[in-house]
Amino acid sequence: MAKVFCDFRFLLLVAAGVFIYIQMRLFATQSEYADRLAAAIEAENHCTSQTRSLIDQISLQQGRIVALEEERKRRDQECGQMKSLVQDLERKDLQRLIDKMQVPVAAVVIMACNRADYLERTINSVLKYQRPISSRYPLFVSQDGSNPNVKSKALSYDQLSYMQHLDFEPVQTERPGELTAYYKIARHYKWALDQLFYKHNFSRVIILEDDMEIAPDFFDYFEAAASLLEKDKSIMAVSSWNDNGQKQFVHDPYELYRSDFFPGLGWMLARSTWNELSPKWPKAYWDDWLRLKENHKGRQFIRPEVSRTYNFGEHGSSLGQFFKQYLEPIKLNDVKVDWKLMDLSYLLEDEYSMHFANVIKKATPVYGADMVLRHLI
Repeated sequence: MAKVFCDFRFLLLVAAGVFIYIQMRLFATQSEYADRLAAAIEAENHCTSQTRSLIDQISLQQGRIVALEEERKRRDQECGQMKSLVQDLERKDLQRLIDKMQVPVAAVVIMACNRADYLERTINSVLKYQRPISSRYPLFVSQDGSNPNVKSKALSYDQLSYMQHLDFEPVQTERPGELTAYYKIARHYKWALDQLFYKHNFSRVIILEDDMEIAPDFFDYFEAAASLLEKDKSIMAVSSWNDNGQKQFVHDPYELYRSDFFPGLGWMLARSTWNELSPKWPKAYWDDWLRLKENHKGRQFIRPEVSRTYNFGEHGSSLGQFFKQYLEPIKLNDVKVDWKLMDLSYLLEDEYSMHFANVIKKATPVYGADMVLRHLI
């Protein structure tokens, strides 16, 4: 009996050990499961956080896309309004816009120094006929030196551009007793023409002085003559002046001539010719120099019978020499010639000899000194 009881206790101990072992394994399994569950929950929470962050970013990007689309629509609307405004401006001021796009016929430069009152008279005369066609004839004043009244007068006009030539190099005359003014004038001309042809890139320049008035058809005359200058390379320059244009000698405002003598006093030059003249420009007396055969090389000059410029400069570098006798009586054309309708082909080199021969043929002969005097009177 006692043996059976011992065996029973042994079995209970074994069963208790097995139970404890099972409980320990169960606890370990539960702990491992709990850890895995916690890790899974943590991973799920992390994934959910990333998903929410991604969703937030997508929402932000969508908001930006909506804002950009609204901005694009707003800009498209503004562009449409601007386009409509431009079209409206074009309809209202089409001619002005076209004029701005036109290539200038020539720049016009008024050469000035120290005569503010003369300059004002010249500018006003030019502007009277230049304003409606200003885009085709840009106006410049080029001042030699620093006379404050001349500079102030030039800058008082919004319709022109101002240039100033400051030359501090002393003048060395080649002969005793010469006026230094003629040397300064030659320097100024070279500087101004270099500026207009090379810096501002004009193809033609009309040169005026600060003591001139112009005729009503001044610009139309030069526009018509510009085509001759382009076609006929035997024409060196075009002048608006006739040295023998005193009132008693001229009558036909439509007649133009080719001349071997350079008249000056309101003349137009092409850049191709200036390319040749600029490197060898003289120190003084540039107009006399231009009349030398080695410089004009047989080329001729176009001039009118009735002058399109009038020189009122009694006081200047020449000290008024012969002004009363030769310059004051010059006739300034007062007839508005429509040069666009004129056929000027007779001035081309191949045709002019025949034309001039016909002019001489039709001329009225005058015989004897008395007849000449009566005719001139």
